[in-house]
Amino acid sequence: MNAATGVAAWAALGACVVALGPAGARWLRVAQREHYLPGAGTRFALRWWRNEPRNVVLAVVAVAGLVAAVWWPLSALATAVALAVGPRGLSVRGRTSKLGLTRRLKTLAAVWAVLQAAIVVVGAAVGAPAPVAATGALLVPLLVDAACLATAPLERRLMGPFVDSARARLRRVDPTTVGITGSYGKTSTKNYVAHLVAGTRTVVASPASFNNRAGLARAVNEHLVEGTEVFVAEMGTYGPGEIRELCRWCPPTIAVLTAIGPVHLERFGSEDAIAEAKSEIAEPARVVVVNADDPRLERLAAGWSAVGDREVVRCSATDETADVCVQRKDGAVTVTVAGDRVAVGVPLREGVQPTNLACALAVALHLGVPSEEALARIATLPSVPNRLTAAQAASGMYVVDDTFNSNPAGARAALAVLAAAPVGGRRVLVTPGMVELGPRQAPENEAFAAAAAAVVTDFIVVGRTNRRALVRGAGERRPLLVDTRDEAVTWVRGHLGPDDAVLYENDLPDHYP
Repeated sequence: MNAATGVAAWAALGACVVALGPAGARWLRVAQREHYLPGAGTRFALRWWRNEPRNVVLAVVAVAGLVAAVWWPLSALATAVALAVGPRGLSVRGRTSKLGLTRRLKTLAAVWAVLQAAIVVVGAAVGAPAPVAATGALLVPLLVDAACLATAPLERRLMGPFVDSARARLRRVDPTTVGITGSYGKTSTKNYVAHLVAGTRTVVASPASFNNRAGLARAVNEHLVEGTEVFVAEMGTYGPGEIRELCRWCPPTIAVLTAIGPVHLERFGSEDAIAEAKSEIAEPARVVVVNADDPRLERLAAGWSAVGDREVVRCSATDETADVCVQRKDGAVTVTVAGDRVAVGVPLREGVQPTNLACALAVALHLGVPSEEALARIATLPSVPNRLTAAQAASGMYVVDDTFNSNPAGARAALAVLAAAPVGGRRVLVTPGMVELGPRQAPENEAFAAAAAAVVTDFIVVGRTNRRALVRGAGERRPLLVDTRDEAVTWVRGHLGPDDAVLYENDLPDHYP
């Protein structure tokens, strides 16, 4: 390597190192938003680099610069520039989901930086600083994933004392613990249980979506006070064994399974695998409450009943032979318990799913809440923010907010609410579509768009994640395509009036393309 080539090689290496700044910030932010799950960075990188022509061009430039750098080291400058500015649309600082400089993020960044530095050192040692540094820059998402994997045991150990404290507090306070899980409906059912029970028992529910190991431990340590009689714990999972681990230190006496669906299907592989992972919540429970309208849960219930080692309570929105049945008609419900109609025409606000309410009622009754007290509280069930809430805005426009939902069943329910909206004007759907559905994502979004096309007058597709599938499904409805939800909201405010309705179905943070 002559002097000029050597200078070029080191200049290119320097440029690649500089590019690691913005590139690292982007993919560390993605890792943080995806709960530090190994593989998330690489998965999102593949989406971003191919989501639109300008990013495809930048990706080609980055790879071409790397290849050419083997012979012409200065070509790595092209790689550095492409990775510093791209993928376009994925900002460094974040718009809706900003990078939070937490202790965990700093630890992850430090490990990632060590991995990147090792690559640079190896490149210099083998006499190929430019191409090796360019390779390291190109592999930032993969190295962030490697750092997530490397730091996972440390994070688990650091969380240990908080979990131990939560375990000790649960033993000391000794509440009856109600564990709730499912692909969807967890948060709503949790809130309904707390509301129905609160009139007669002292109850604490885990806040927001604190449903993993860290969140549940924090909920116990910060919210479970002396004298609490009932603790309602939402339990989520991204893989097999996670709920079982939660139940080791927070064992539910009553377990509730709300529904099984394709949410997180890309992580689990099949709905049967999802059902198996969710069913772990029943292992320590003496009473298991299931949504028997879900075929997979009904099969699980039949198996548990056959074993006979726990009480199984079947809940339904259609089957009056179920242990608890809540049937909805014209804004009111009929409640049947153990074959007896105990209430007819109980007012129920829009957005409450009857099966979720049936499960919550079953829990309340098993906790000793008098049926008349539980039934009286149905009319005042709380709404869950951003989950199928409908209200008239100050402008007079009818707004259906379902921005925290991302599953086919919920989307269909929201569409039905839009169709029934008490307006005579336009009905508008704003959506980025549904995510984390694995191989079913495209067909489910296409089917949803087709159903929406029969209801709406205007269809606005946000972002590019599901754009093709939604456009195909919408057919002749020809959606308006926008890049951000803010653009969609601006359009809605400029075009809709008091006799119009809009449904905001799901919302994706800006680390999605």
